[in-house]
Order: sequence, then C-alpha cells, then structure tokens
Amino acid sequence: MWKSVASNALTLFVVVLVLVAGLIAWGRQTFYEPGPLAEPICLRVDRGDSTAVIARTLHGQGAIRSDQVYRIGASYTDMAGREKFGSYLIPAGASMPQILEIVTTGGQSTCGREINLQIGVSASQMVLRDLNPATGRFEEIAKYDPAAGEAPAEFDGPEDDLRLRVTLAEGVTSWQVVDGLKHADFLTGDVEDIPAEGSLAPDSYEIAAGETRADLLAEMAERQTRILAEQWESRDEDLPYDSPEEALIMASIVEKETGIASERPMVASVFVNRLRQGMRLQTDPTVIYGVTGGEGILGRGLRASELRARTPYNTYVIDGLPPTPIANPGRLSIEAALHPAESDYVFFVADGSGGHAFARTLEEHNANVAKWREIERARGEEPEGGVQTRQ
Repeated sequence: MWKSVASNALTLFVVVLVLVAGLIAWGRQTFYEPGPLAEPICLRVDRGDSTAVIARTLHGQGAIRSDQVYRIGASYTDMAGREKFGSYLIPAGASMPQILEIVTTGGQSTCGREINLQIGVSASQMVLRDLNPATGRFEEIAKYDPAAGEAPAEFDGPEDDLRLRVTLAEGVTSWQVVDGLKHADFLTGDVEDIPAEGSLAPDSYEIAAGETRADLLAEMAERQTRILAEQWESRDEDLPYDSPEEALIMASIVEKETGIASERPMVASVFVNRLRQGMRLQTDPTVIYGVTGGEGILGRGLRASELRARTPYNTYVIDGLPPTPIANPGRLSIEAALHPAESDYVFFVADGSGGHAFARTLEEHNANVAKWREIERARGEEPEGGVQTRQ
C-alpha cells in the first residue's frame, strides 16, 4: 500500500513539475514573442501609474496577451516601477520587452502633439511638433519666440495626448533657465531665487500641465547632483580638484569652450595640465561670465580693459579656478572634466573648422594662432581679444 501511495505521489510530483515547466516555457515565449498588435496604438501612462495598471491598460488595448506575464517579466527584468509618465507610440507587433523599454526610457517613442520649450544659450523658442503615423517620427509644425510674441494659431489645437516638454541646451546659465521658464504658460508658480550656477542638468524634461516651476527646477537639480556624484565616484586619479564642486567648475569651462563632444576630453586635458603646472587658465568664457553675471550673452568681443580687470572670474589675472561654474554643463563635459584625455597640451585655438588646434609649446601655439588670424581676415572678421589657451 505504501509503495502504491509513494508511486502515486511521485507520479503527481512529476506531473506538477512538467506542468510548471510548461507554464514557465509558455510565459517566457509569451513575454519575448512579437505582440498581437496589428496597428500602432497610443499608450497613455499617467503620473503614478503602477506596472499592474499599465499591464491592464496594455491588455485592454490588445497590445499584450497576458497582463500577468507582463508584470512578472517586468519584475524579472528589473523594470517594474521604472515607468515614466507620458503618451507612447507602441508599434505593431511590439514584444513585451520592447514595450517596457519604451515606457521606462521615456521620450523615445511618444505619440500625440508635443509642445517643447527649448531654452538655448542665445535664445529660447517654443516648438510645436506632431507625430507622423507613417514614420513614427515627430515633425515640426510651428515655432515662435515666447518672449517676443503670442503663439501662432497652430498651438491652439486639441489637448488630447498633448505632450509638454522643457529642454535645456548644454551651457545655458541658471538665469537663462529661470528667464525661459517665465514664458511657459503651462507651468505655474514663481521662482524666488536663481539656482546655483552649474546645478541644473541640461536635458529634456517631460512635464504635466500645471506643474510648478520650482518643482521642475528641483528635478533639474536632482538630476545634475546624481550625474556629478556618479562621475566623481569613478573619477581619474590625481586630478587637481579638491571637491566635486571644483570639478563642476571645470566642466562648465569645458562646456563653454567647445561644442564638439569628441573634443571635450582634450580641452579638459589642456586646463588640467595648466593647473598642474601652476599656469593660469586664461580663458575668455570665464571673463565673459564676470561681465554678464550669466544674464544673457555678451553680444560683442571682450575689451582690453575687461581682460585686464581684476575680477573673481578673470582667469587671466587670478590663479586657479573661478569661484563658481560659469554655466550648466552637460553630462559629457562633466565626464571630460573627471576623465580628461592624456596629453601634454597647454594651448589651443580655433582651427576654422569648428574645432581647435592644440599645442604643447608657445611657439607651436603662435603658429596655430597665425593660421587662425589668416582665416579671420579671409572671412572679414575682426580678431578676438587675446586668449592664451585658444588665441
């Protein structure tokens, strides 16, 4: 009798194992296989929606075959709870991992109309874009300067699936950010104080209508703090910075000196080498910041008197770094400041192509400067003020 019971129990156990294995295999196949959508859909994720809520919505819209499998798969791939609110274009046949990538990345496959306040170094603009269903890409419909006039009629369209964004260009100052946000009528509240220079992360931020300017600035600051902390933790050894704040100052100088991403580590190496050798940085952007205070652009060349004036930001006169950042640097400039290229360059100057020519000695540098002056004369441009690092 006991043998019969044991045999039956063993048989039942094997059957259960087979069923579980089959269920796991089915769940895995369901998770990774192409989804049932025959046509793209627009998925709306509201702020605070859980993975379970999103799974039920996707199942109800016919995008997935099982909301339970989606939830389990999201947890297994460590994507549960990382969804970002917004409207997302879910393409036909999208698998569950593809959908999770879309809703956790944010801003990559959105649908509906988009209004984007783009705050730039020289000016800001409000841009209206709409999704082209045929290509799955946004196309610009209209734009205007929010500080100069009223919105064109195209901006008065329907608000269903309207996506609102604020995008900061790399190198904007904190004053420029606050000034730009004043013209976003979809934001609320006043800003009492200008955030510390360098403390805001240049990036694109999706927001909800009615969100306060203070909350948005807090998000920008939190993101910059996180980026700086991550890069400081993995920084190169023997850098001439005593704190993350000094690294941020250097990153802002690198940001203002070149707009070419691939050049940033080399530009950073020049300034690092100058600090190590006790040379003054001698860079125009710091002097300009001392003149403007970050409130807009200078709009002219530096005067000889400004290059001689003793201010905390005149790196022709002071030793070491200026007291604060001179702009809000992006991630790549922070990376460059903390992971500069290995070089023995201590000079650089524009080369006429948008990039720079680097030099180890003053003699090499003067030859590069002469070439640049020839280019300026050929273009009919007035020579800029003397700059030891890039003149």
